[in-house]
Amino acid sequence: MTTTTPVTVPTDRRRWAGLAVLAASLLVVVMDMTILNVALPDLTADLKPSAVAQLWIVDAYALVLAGLLVPVSALADRWGRRRMLLTGFTIFGVASLLVLVAASPGAVIAVRVLLGVGGAMIMPATLSLIRVLFPDPRERAFALGVWAAMASVGAALGPIVGGALLEVFSWHAAFLVNVPLMVVAVVAGLRFLPESRSDRPGRIDPTGVVLSVGGMVATVYAVKHLGKHGADLPTVALLLLGIVLVAAFLRRCLRDDEPMLAVTLFADRVFRAGVLTALASSTVMMALLFIASQWLQLVQGWGPLLAGAALLPLALGGLVGSPFAPTVADRIGVRTVLVAGLVATSAGLAAVALLPRPIHYAGLAVAFLLVGLGTAALGVGSALIMGRAPSHQAGSAAALEEMSYEVGGVLGVAVLGSIAGVVYRAGLPDTASGDAVESVAGAIGTPVASAATTAFTDAFAVVGLVGAVLALLAAVVVWRWIPRDLDLADLQH
Repeated sequence: MTTTTPVTVPTDRRRWAGLAVLAASLLVVVMDMTILNVALPDLTADLKPSAVAQLWIVDAYALVLAGLLVPVSALADRWGRRRMLLTGFTIFGVASLLVLVAASPGAVIAVRVLLGVGGAMIMPATLSLIRVLFPDPRERAFALGVWAAMASVGAALGPIVGGALLEVFSWHAAFLVNVPLMVVAVVAGLRFLPESRSDRPGRIDPTGVVLSVGGMVATVYAVKHLGKHGADLPTVALLLLGIVLVAAFLRRCLRDDEPMLAVTLFADRVFRAGVLTALASSTVMMALLFIASQWLQLVQGWGPLLAGAALLPLALGGLVGSPFAPTVADRIGVRTVLVAGLVATSAGLAAVALLPRPIHYAGLAVAFLLVGLGTAALGVGSALIMGRAPSHQAGSAAALEEMSYEVGGVLGVAVLGSIAGVVYRAGLPDTASGDAVESVAGAIGTPVASAATTAFTDAFAVVGLVGAVLALLAAVVVWRWIPRDLDLADLQH
């Protein structure tokens, strides 16, 4: 088997220090996806962006990150994964610092684009380097569990950190907090992380770059727009164009002897099971975070900081369970752990739907904790993705895993968010004003406020129920795809 360029595996102390660098950098990147939601009202009051500009300020980061994952991962295999990661750290830090001179909505959008470029360089490189740092499959599964836990913690901490900073500073602080963290990451990365490259890197195909970037950006943007504004002819056309471009890119990769993305990895059912686990978990988790944060603030009347803190059981479940998932998998089997994680996630989401009214936070906290414990199995799923791929295709495996998380997050917010919108509007009386129909925030203080909060609670429950069904369906498929006797030690070295 062809492997990556030989690297010296660091000593135990340096390996775990390297993992700390990779996990902390992922934490910062994921936090940046959610921290802006808290800072946006102050930013809007200061710069007064139009509705279209606000949309681009929020979406530019995710669009650029999703679009660049494939070409950046292919380039990292050739150029050097540590070099790509450190470059991403630098761009992320510089972009965050530039917010000091961003005096217009356009400038803030440019900053968000640069952050997306940095994020695309950082996220898949962290997975590829974990593969290098931990050649032993069991240790790698534990390391990937820590990595997955940091993703859950970052998503939950973003609103809390943002809320705390905005209590004291302006909206600029939501960006500037990244700067010292990235400086530390660069210094620590130079000290603790080894360089690695692929001996068989994918060909950097200009046509493939255009197809992959254009297809991913068009598809993600169209899905986001459909979720927020409903179907219209231009958006549907853009979605179809995105799907056609992605299909053309995948077809091109299948015909290429040295493709930018190793699509043939999907021929392995175990690899597919890992990707499906990541996709399903991301979809339901992001939908839950999106709807629950609104419900806590608009129905319960809690502030952003308190609402963010209320979501901590989600992160706590993942943080507590992730280190133990590989050990449990050794005892009862990989298939059992992954399926149990998806079933636990489904049970937590079902609990959200079945809690008696009025919903009390204590019940929600238990449901959130159960969902968090379910996502603890993501590290084992990540071990399947990274372990079943040959070493020279680690970059492709990392890109596909990250794409699963990104696409899942977009689908969760757009599709399940749209379902919540339909249920909410169906529960409003005919006398509701346009603002009240648009969102529950517009109904606060109006005669239909009580009906609106009840309707939004119903929508919250329906999202929980739909998410539970999706997670359960994913569990059934994963059970069928993974062999009963699969062991972590069977994965590639």
